[in-house]
Amino acid sequence: MHAVRRHNDFLTKTTSLLLLVGAVSACTPSKVPPLGAAHTRPLVIAHRGASGYLPEHTLEGYSRAIELGADFVEPDLVSTKDHVLIARHEPNLIDTTDVAAHPEFAARKKTIKVDGADQTGFFSTDFTLTEIRTLRAKQAFAERDQSFNSKFQIPTFEEILQLVQERSRALGRRIGVYPETKHPTWHTEQGLPLEQKLLTALDNVGWNRAAAPVFIQSFETANLRALRSMTQVRLMQLVDADDVDPKTGAITYAAPLDRPYDWTKAGRSGTFGDLVTPAGLDEVRTYADGIAPWKRYFVTVKAMLDGSGKPVDVSGDGLVNDADFIAVADDTILRNAQARGLLVHTWTFRSEPRRLARSYAGAPAKEYEQFFTMGIDGLFSDFSDTAVAARDAYWEKLHN
Repeated sequence: MHAVRRHNDFLTKTTSLLLLVGAVSACTPSKVPPLGAAHTRPLVIAHRGASGYLPEHTLEGYSRAIELGADFVEPDLVSTKDHVLIARHEPNLIDTTDVAAHPEFAARKKTIKVDGADQTGFFSTDFTLTEIRTLRAKQAFAERDQSFNSKFQIPTFEEILQLVQERSRALGRRIGVYPETKHPTWHTEQGLPLEQKLLTALDNVGWNRAAAPVFIQSFETANLRALRSMTQVRLMQLVDADDVDPKTGAITYAAPLDRPYDWTKAGRSGTFGDLVTPAGLDEVRTYADGIAPWKRYFVTVKAMLDGSGKPVDVSGDGLVNDADFIAVADDTILRNAQARGLLVHTWTFRSEPRRLARSYAGAPAKEYEQFFTMGIDGLFSDFSDTAVAARDAYWEKLHN
């Protein structure tokens, strides 16, 4: 999923305590009745592994997430030059590996378009697997522990499947994989399509079947439609957006995060938001088993505004970000999707205070509880231990 949202960079000042108190009262997250005992226990999906603690998309990170109780691990899949699927958040390796420190690869740095947007860096499609093996992963978030940088290799999808199945047997519980096909149209344009390679890897471990603990996800629609004709594995339609307008809480759309890239290539108009309308959900159910929108489609955030209509820096830290915003819930999309028989998952949950809406008072468990109470079927977290603890506490309360 996308790691950075662009509404946290502007500054303002607190102007009225009365304005603040009144807004807090008005915007406290609503309570939605739970679905009841028949509802299946929500899944906790380890977002890129235990990425809150270790460099993302490493065998060590996936193993840690499993130890922390995750039900599924999520590998983002990109291709090497020799058409091997490896786990990286993007084909651009510059932010998540030490490739820039390898002088032998310096000449491969370039600027290209990925899904219509310029990116500068080193791209997996220019490296063989043998060359990828010389790289090491690094933590992509500057505020997280950097002490494990350059210690872990970049794994292949086959290695991840082997790890998950081995850990499942050792622990005596079912653990699944939730691969994402990253930039599938772009990969096809490079002559390196992802879909058949993914299914072949699942075939090789006996998991290319409807009952397997597998979900395949994509922000694009065309490759999910193609996969539907190729496999009975469960498919999930990801739904992105650019940002939230902190003044209104409205979802905003701007390229390249405005629509599925296959829509752009096909000349189809519209935005990701069209996929979560009743008509859009009807369309999704023809080829996918569920839908996985960004969490702001279910619980948006709104700023306190000063007298001139500018967002207020409530915390006084000189920044305006989620920690200053009130969470506002709306379960319409979730209910509409579930009424159509679609599973509903959402992303991404993180524990750092600046990434938690002010409504949660710095407690990640409160955010999880809000989504579990709403009736979400599963969620992606960087911190599987926190998510599992919150899920289990919710489930125990629901059934006692």
